[in-house]
Amino acid sequence: MTSPLLSDPRLIVGLDLPSIEAARALVERIGNGVESYKTGLTLLARPGGVAFAHELRAMGKTVFQDWKLHDIGAQVEGAARSVAEGGCDLLTVHAEPQVMRAAVKGRGGHDTKILAVTVMTSLSDEDLKEIGYSAKAADLVEARVRQALDCGVDGVVSSPLEAARVKEIAVEAGRPDFLIVTPGVRPAGGDLGDQQRVATPAAALRAGATHLVVARPVIADENPVMAAARIAAEMDGVR
Repeated sequence: MTSPLLSDPRLIVGLDLPSIEAARALVERIGNGVESYKTGLTLLARPGGVAFAHELRAMGKTVFQDWKLHDIGAQVEGAARSVAEGGCDLLTVHAEPQVMRAAVKGRGGHDTKILAVTVMTSLSDEDLKEIGYSAKAADLVEARVRQALDCGVDGVVSSPLEAARVKEIAVEAGRPDFLIVTPGVRPAGGDLGDQQRVATPAAALRAGATHLVVARPVIADENPVMAAARIAAEMDGVR
């Protein structure tokens, strides 16, 4: 299927669906209206989940495997190597120095971009306090971005509310190419779902985001083709 509607490579649609069959059907329905997809743990952990991610890549899609790797260095290094050798555009790990350094080492000379997850967009300052952190989300993100730059990863995942500061830090460090991938993006008036720290697509891009991850506003819409096109149109106004 092809779509005559506007698409944007900066838009990554999260395939947060219960089955590979449902995800495949959605991708086929949207056609060329979306160029980039994220596969999370629900799909990747299913039999054939990684093969489906490779299937998307064979279709010419940019594929973000959202593993959020978090283990001892040797395990993360091996996992990152396996993912990179299999073929993957974007891979997430947790933003801890040992984890990030291991992932960069495992990726080696492959084209896979390593993204470090700073603070989950589902967490508020109160949530972080409950976990045991004394720092607020913005301060914790800033510290982890500096560590990510030191460890040589390609970018971070952070909320749109911290994107502007992340961009400043990256530019100051001589990394204007540093990727800033923001989940927690909702069109104006959209349901927040389980997200706490959110912004509209245009606001996230103006703040410095390089890519936006959007799931529910597209996949739960009665017409996901038009939903993706509306978001792409809003993004097109911010370059």
